[in-house]
Amino acid sequence: MAKVTYIEHNGKEHTIEVANGLTLMEAAVKNAVPGIDGDCGGACACATCMVYVPEEWLKKLPPVETMEETMLDFCERREDNSRLSCQIVASDAIDGIRVNMPESQH
Repeated sequence: MAKVTYIEHNGKEHTIEVANGLTLMEAAVKNAVPGIDGDCGGACACATCMVYVPEEWLKKLPPVETMEETMLDFCERREDNSRLSCQIVASDAIDGIRVNMPESQH
């Protein structure tokens, strides 16, 4: 189980417990976290679940794969620390992670 804090663009925080094996996008959608749309349902095909991952957490995540990289290229607000939350799987290794969300996903 990982405690994950999603931080909206305006600073409002949403902290939830995410079962290991569930993606951060799935958990956000199931818990109605505003700012994570997940239009494709987690198929890495829409880039509406982008988050900004703090530098200290990036090294704990698997590297970006080609499909995710391609989808991130479509994001208007992409930064060096952008990741798609549908590609981040909850585990004990990321317990306590805090991710920021862009102003919008479109």
